[in-house]
Amino acid sequence: MQTTRLEHDFLGERAIPDEAYYGIQTLRAMENFNITGIPLKSEPLFVQALAYVKKAAALTNRELGVLDPTIADYIVQACDKVASGALNDQFLTDMIQGGAGTSVNMNANEVIANVALELMGKPKGQYDFCHPNNHVNCSQSTNDAYPTAFRIALSNKLVGYSAALGELADAFAAKGVEFRNVLKMGRTQLQDAVPMSMGDEFKAFATNLREELLRIEDSRRLISEINMGATAIGTRVNAPDGYAELVTQHLRTITGLDLSLAGDLIEATYDTGAYVQLSGVLKRTAVKLSKICNDLRLLSSGPRTGLFEINLPPLQPGSSIMPGKVNPVVPEVVNQTAFYVIGADLTVTMAAEGGQLQLNVMEPVISFALFTSISYMTNACHTLREKCVLGITANAQHTENMVRNSIGIVTQLNPVLGYEASAEIAKEALKTGRSVHDIAVTERQLLTQAKWDEIFTFENLIRPGFIQ
Repeated sequence: MQTTRLEHDFLGERAIPDEAYYGIQTLRAMENFNITGIPLKSEPLFVQALAYVKKAAALTNRELGVLDPTIADYIVQACDKVASGALNDQFLTDMIQGGAGTSVNMNANEVIANVALELMGKPKGQYDFCHPNNHVNCSQSTNDAYPTAFRIALSNKLVGYSAALGELADAFAAKGVEFRNVLKMGRTQLQDAVPMSMGDEFKAFATNLREELLRIEDSRRLISEINMGATAIGTRVNAPDGYAELVTQHLRTITGLDLSLAGDLIEATYDTGAYVQLSGVLKRTAVKLSKICNDLRLLSSGPRTGLFEINLPPLQPGSSIMPGKVNPVVPEVVNQTAFYVIGADLTVTMAAEGGQLQLNVMEPVISFALFTSISYMTNACHTLREKCVLGITANAQHTENMVRNSIGIVTQLNPVLGYEASAEIAKEALKTGRSVHDIAVTERQLLTQAKWDEIFTFENLIRPGFIQ
């Protein structure tokens, strides 16, 4: 039989399992918010950040004389234990909940209080000795503790995402070097354009993604501004003089992040602009990544009736009915991930707009959207790099043959023959199926073979210079 303890709040009493470190408010949240089925413990960096916030608060309250030093020391020890991940399984509140994050804040307060009680040698729930609200939540409100922890967790989570995105960009850059002498046809509007190096194409993918690393750092700077000490609405009610400044200093030391206290705590308590900015950056990167995956799918299409310029690593059979078919499954799954992130950006946008007066109560869904988007984008970058990009090979002879037989190379003749003459050659080549070379050199004798050879050297096709 499971043994229980009785806990109470102003709504009444409830039985809590004796082994549980959470308390009555967490239990109520578990009963009330069965939305995603994804509990707070699924974001361990958020749990860790909550412990950092509570530790900084305890240290500050002790220094300012508003918390008994002995109780404060036990809270600090409990926070260290929670921050280590040892109590992650006790953070069970659904990631999306009503109450502006109060359930998450109280989940942390209750677990830390009960861990502190255990360290004191007291039974769980004996809150006279260490209380979730009076002691662990001293000088705080959900409205400053939750967003501060959220921003710390976001900043730390972005470090891993940046690393994954950077490694993916490096993989594309390495392919750019590997394919630097592979001649291929460039295309605009899915039509032949002018020749280029496949290496330059892949190098451009890398450049395209590396631009996003700068935007991520910009977003990290924005979310480094916190409202800790604002308490309920930014007026610092129930917080001692100097608390906001001192707790911010402690948080900088504990987290190693360059955190700063907002200049206007009332504005900072309701403002969610930094989240909108970050979400937009994630969406922008998702759009770019999805476009690159579209290109990889096109370039690998075939093998007999498509472009077939590159080969993607064969990972699994592609059909239950068509033998031998292999699909570009990794670019496809990254496309789908991007679609999710693009949709999550709208969620963040609407949630940010949905704030009213001195608080935005929609921050839980913002946190869920941003945490999942960062996780999914991180996983997508790892998957695309490891399962696809590193194993891409080029069909160099095939791509060169397509260039030599293309009508698009007529563009190279513009400086020599002029646009009108070149257009006539292209028109006849398209109509008759004959090559540009046959029409320009053999039939019309508009230029010599020697001039043709000068214009259409391998090097000049890949890295064109101006020839008259």
